[in-house]
Formats: sequence, C-alpha cells, structure tokens
Amino acid sequence: MSLTAVLNTASSGLNAAQTGLRTVSDNIANVNTPGYVRKTVDQQPLVVGGMGMGVQVSGVKRVTDQYLQAASMTANSDAQRYSVLSQYLDNAQSLFGDPSSDNFYFKNLDNISSAFQAAANDPSSSLLRSQAISNVQDFLSETSRINGQITQLGKTVDAQANADISRINDLLGQIDRLNSDISRARLANADSSGSENIQSGLVDQLASLMSVQVQQRPNGGVTLRSPEGYQLAGDGAVKLSYNRTDSTKGYIAIEPADGVGAKTPITITGGELRGLMDLRDDTLPGLSDQLGVFASQVADQINAASNKNTSVPPPTTLTGRNTGQDLPTAVGNFTGKATIAIADASGVVQQTVAIDFDAGTMSANGGPATSFTPGSFLSDLNTALAGQGTASFTDGVMTLQAAGSNGVAIDEGTSQKAGRGFSAFFGLNDLIRSNGITNYNTGLKTSDPNGFTAGDTVSFRLAQADGKPIKDVTVALPAGGSMQDLLDSLNASSTGVGLYGSFSLDSNGKLAFTSNNSLPVTLSVVSDKSTHGTNGPSFSQLFGVGTLERTSRADRLSVDTAIMGDPTKLSLNKLDLTVAAGQPAIRAGDGKGALTLAQFADQPTTFEAAGTLGKVSMTVARYAAEFGGAIGRQAEAADTRMKSAQSVSTEATARRQSVEGVNLDEELVRLTTYQQAFNASARMIQATKELFDVLTGMI
Repeated sequence: MSLTAVLNTASSGLNAAQTGLRTVSDNIANVNTPGYVRKTVDQQPLVVGGMGMGVQVSGVKRVTDQYLQAASMTANSDAQRYSVLSQYLDNAQSLFGDPSSDNFYFKNLDNISSAFQAAANDPSSSLLRSQAISNVQDFLSETSRINGQITQLGKTVDAQANADISRINDLLGQIDRLNSDISRARLANADSSGSENIQSGLVDQLASLMSVQVQQRPNGGVTLRSPEGYQLAGDGAVKLSYNRTDSTKGYIAIEPADGVGAKTPITITGGELRGLMDLRDDTLPGLSDQLGVFASQVADQINAASNKNTSVPPPTTLTGRNTGQDLPTAVGNFTGKATIAIADASGVVQQTVAIDFDAGTMSANGGPATSFTPGSFLSDLNTALAGQGTASFTDGVMTLQAAGSNGVAIDEGTSQKAGRGFSAFFGLNDLIRSNGITNYNTGLKTSDPNGFTAGDTVSFRLAQADGKPIKDVTVALPAGGSMQDLLDSLNASSTGVGLYGSFSLDSNGKLAFTSNNSLPVTLSVVSDKSTHGTNGPSFSQLFGVGTLERTSRADRLSVDTAIMGDPTKLSLNKLDLTVAAGQPAIRAGDGKGALTLAQFADQPTTFEAAGTLGKVSMTVARYAAEFGGAIGRQAEAADTRMKSAQSVSTEATARRQSVEGVNLDEELVRLTTYQQAFNASARMIQATKELFDVLTGMI
C-alpha cells in the first residue's frame, strides 16, 4: 500500500470521526429540546477495486421507530378526542345545577307538585295559585335556558372546529414544503435531520387534531393520507373544509384544487376534531333532544291533568292548539266517550253533549243518540249544542265557545287518541302552551289521508354514523292518497330512501326512520318545502323528523298568557255530571283538580328514545331521576375515557422517547469513542507525514 493510500485512509477516518463528534455534540446540546430526535452516523467501509480504502459516511440519520411513532400518534389522537369530549360534557352537566343544591333543575318537579298540593288545600287562595303557576313557569324558563346554553355550546364547538381546520390546513402546507427541503438535503448527502425533526413535530401536532396515516417517502419526507387513503400532503397539500348546517351532520372534505368540481368527503376517526364533531352532531343534540322529550312529557302530563279540570267560573271560550291536521283527520281514530258541558257562572249545567266515538254518535242532554262522521263532526256538534254554544275549527285549531255569560267545561271520560283524551289532544284547556308541535304522536294510521300538498318536496341526507355523506335524496310527496301512499313514496328504492332504510308509522301515529344497513345510516333533513293542509306544519314539523326540529322543542313551552295574567283561570276544579239537575256541577272550593295536577309526575307514560336513553315507559318522576343520572354517567364516562386514553398516550410517548430521546451516558460513550478514533486517525496521518519526511530525506 502506498503512503498516499495510507494518508487517504487516515483522512477518511478523521472525517468520519469529525462527523461523529459533530453529531454527538448536537445530540448533547439538544438533550432538553422538545421533539428532538437523536441522530447517529451511518458509516460503511470504503472499498476500491475490492480493496479496503478507509471509511465513508453515507449519512446522518435520526433514530426512530415507526411502530412506536404510529402508536404514540394514535394514542395522542384518542387522548385529544376524549379530552375535548370530557371538557364540554362537564360544562353541559353543570348547566343542570348541583344535585345536592336547591337549584338542581330536576327539583323543579317537586316544587310544582308541592305548589299544586298546597293549592288543593285552599283552592280560593290567589297567592297559592300564583305560586303554582310561577313554579311551572320557572321550570319551563329553566328548560329554555339550559337548551339555549347547550345550543351556545354547540356554536362554540363549531367555532373551535373551524379554527382546527384552519390550523390543519396550515400544518399540511408546512409539512408538504419541508418535504422539498429534506429531499434536497438527501440528494446532496447532507444532514436533513433538522428539517425532519421539525416535520415530525408538525405531524404530531396534526395527529392531535385529526387522524392521519403517515408513510415515509423513498427520497425523504412523508406522505400523509386520510384513514381511507386520500392523499393530504406529500406532492402538494390539499385544503380541507368543515361542512355542516343546523339540520345536517358535519363532515370534513377535500376542496377541489382548481375550485371546480365536487368536494371529496373524508373520514375522521380521531383527534380533537373528531371529538368536536361527535359533540356537535351527536352528544349535544342528543342531550337537547332528551331535554325536549322530558320537558314535552312534563307539559303533556300537566296539560292532561288540566284538561280533566275546569276553573270557577268555567271559561267562556276554550281555544285549542294547532294539531297540524284537518278536522276529519283530527277527529278520526278516537275511541271512548267524552262530554262537553255548557254551565252558567254558578256552575249549573245548561246543556250537555255526550260523544261516543266508538259508536259514532252524539247525545244532547241525555236524549236520543244521533250519528256523526269525522266529516260531519263540527256541524253535528253545533246542532247538538242547540245555540247554547258553538264549535269551530280553523287552521288546525278547535275552539268551543259558550253563548252569553255561560262557560264551557269538558269531561274527557274514556276518550283516547294517541295516548291523550279528547280535550288534551286538541289542547282545549292547556295550562302550558307551545309555539310549535312538541308531541309527535299524531294518531294517524296508514289508512288516513296524508294531507300534504301534491308535488311538495322534502330533501334528506343519508350519511354514515360519523357524518360522512352517502347520498342526498329529494322525495316528491304523492298527490292525495293515504299515509300508506306517503310511506311508499318515502321508502321507494329509486326515488326515496329505501336502499338505506325505511320510514314506519307506529300505533300512536309516530313516524320514525330505521336504517336497514349493517353499518348504521343516519338521516337528516336538508330542506323541507311541504305543507300539511292549508297553512299547516311541514312534514318535518308534524312528525319531528330532523335534528333542528327536535332540538328546538325545549324552547317552545310557556304558561298560557291568560292564566299568567289571571290566576283565577287556573283549572283546579272538576266537572261533576253526577249531581242532580239544577245543582252546581262545578263548585268553588273544590280542590280535586288541584290534586290531579299535583300527581302529574306520578302518572305512567311512554318516553321516546332520545340521548342516551332508549324508549321507556315510566313516570315523569322516574324519568327525571334516570335523565339526571344519565347526564352524570355520560360526563363520568367521558372523563374515564379521557384518563384512560391519556394514560395510554403517556406510556406510548415514554416508550417512543426512550428510543428517540438523547441519553447523556450513551452520548458520552460515543463522544469518547469518536474522540479516540479521531486521535488514532490523526496519529496515522502524523506517522505518514514522518515517513514522507524520511523518504524525502533519502532522496
């Protein structure tokens, strides 16, 4: 071997040792730098013509473990998802108050019952009547306040989701630009670890916001993809958008690069963004829906009791609520018996009309029964009232009015339709009024006319459980026909939702959509341009279809303004048709009606599925306990999931850092090794110099 070859070999060792010393010093300097990944020198023998000619440094590489990196990112993604869920659910739970304090929301039921019980003991007391009315209004106001705060939480979540999308788009752009820096450094055989560390930190930030797949590029850098494989960054960064309306679930989509064409929805399975979308689309609407179910059933039970009662003196006019139906449809399907009475100011009955829905007859003052049909009900009732009163029906609202100074009272008897008596179904003597439909038990059967205007359209969005849209379907409502015809149109495979699920009508006339896919399909209303009858509700309003319709129920309830203004109009008395002729059938001081109101929370009823509770039959008081417990359990479960995910994230991060992090002891060993190698190579160069000097001297 020539002296020149020895010198070149020693020089290569010297350069390799210098590179190693520089790498170790960089590691030691960044021992406390967050996100820094230690580096090692990748060196290999230099071979020329089959002969060893020293060493060469093929590159400086970061010490990473792709498995641990992926595990850490996944764990951190889950931790961020459940952290945001826990945070907002804790805020939502606090809206209902402290269960141990007097301001706990569900204690309002006890206050209402106690106030009516007190009024039953002294029905003539205006103060006790006012207190009972005030307690009912307090409950309804608290319901509206809580629902408003839940809605506000949803808007905050929306704002945070949009902010996350902006941050994600920024991160995707930075990660993609760093690919160029890393690739250029790799081509020049330079140290690209600085850019790679920065990129790795950005990828970790991105993974905390949304779930991504990370693939290493052959020439350096990374390619990022969505869980189903759409490329997000690598050869150019995409722009993502957050798409949702008040009536539809949200989804994330890739915007078209040139601004032309359709958006490409992608799946989000983890990260803070997934938690925000779960909150906005499922958890908060579910809580609001459950609050609406609870409040509407409280209102129904109070109104059911109120419609069994009357005031003293009986009111001159009873005006119902909008049933959303025409009169023949509204009167149809009733069973049992009910009695309408006209009484004077002292409570003495002047006229009675007994209605037998089973037999389809009316009887005035106990006289012979005459037949009626749903179509002739109004005219036959006015005939039976014989001038002592009148009945009218306009825009879905029934009104009964007594002649002169007389009043109207109703004995609901055994009448029943969709779980409500005659007066309660029409809302003739409701204590709690609503500015929209809150009970979706329409009482309709498949044989009833559907009542919608022919050609009206309803647009539905069918989506996956996570909100990713599958298809938008616009259904044209059939011309005339029955409810079965309406169901057939909705469930058609080609023009309806039949490929993904079906609508059905239960025994109470409640319409519901059920997915028929193994993977659940959700349905929301994009637009509704339908009208039931003349000036009636839309399809979604009548049947309670869609998130927007259901989550606004809790805001629609308030005490009747006439009763609020005059507590004497509160119905605390009973119509007694068993008294002798000429005796008062409605008596002052009778508190039986107040007792009925006081027991409203103990009446069994059916609650539809909402929130975390399925369809159940129980009393209002029991449901209140279940609802209150469900809120606490939901918040606790979110907190438990958060802590569990954080524990996994902490462990995964610790294991990743044990591989990627700087260990000072190990680095000092490497420092000594490279130092010795440097000294050895330097001594070899010195020895070679001395040999050159000797050789030169000989010449």
